[in-house]
Amino acid sequence: MKFEEAPIKGIWIITPYILEDKRGYFMESFLKEELIKRIGPIDFIQENESMSHFGVTRGLHFQKEPYAQSKYIRVVEGEIFDVAVDIRENSPTRGEIFYITLNSADKKQLFIPKGFAHGFCVLSSRAIVQYKTDMRYNPQAEGVFRFDSPGLNIPWPLSPDKMILSDKDRKAPPYRF
Repeated sequence: MKFEEAPIKGIWIITPYILEDKRGYFMESFLKEELIKRIGPIDFIQENESMSHFGVTRGLHFQKEPYAQSKYIRVVEGEIFDVAVDIRENSPTRGEIFYITLNSADKKQLFIPKGFAHGFCVLSSRAIVQYKTDMRYNPQAEGVFRFDSPGLNIPWPLSPDKMILSDKDRKAPPYRF
């Protein structure tokens, strides 16, 4: 696996080595010891999967302390535009965004540490996204910011009229710096 730290400290882009032949392919999709070398101890305890159709936009979601979650994200099928927003209180990059296209073709993955809001927009006809977390989801600790919060300037690849949002995401408050 190749690990590349993103411009915002703590976010990692992971590219697995893929062995392909006429039968198909094989890859190691997760190597805990390799991730620990970069970020320190972590114990993923929950894995989630979502299937979404073109235009579905989820987020920007986060869990408040003490239930904040680190995430390890991969796309099993399709393509998404993935966004992380640094919302850490004392971070020098607070309010900065990182975005990347993740897809099932090149199989790049993303590690996002605690203290980030996360969202994505589906660019393919459908996408299956899997992600591991190091804390269980807690509905009372859930937080959400509007996907189009002023000042974040997220370059979403779809216009808002092409996005499909949940009521929760549509009515979410904007991110405040």
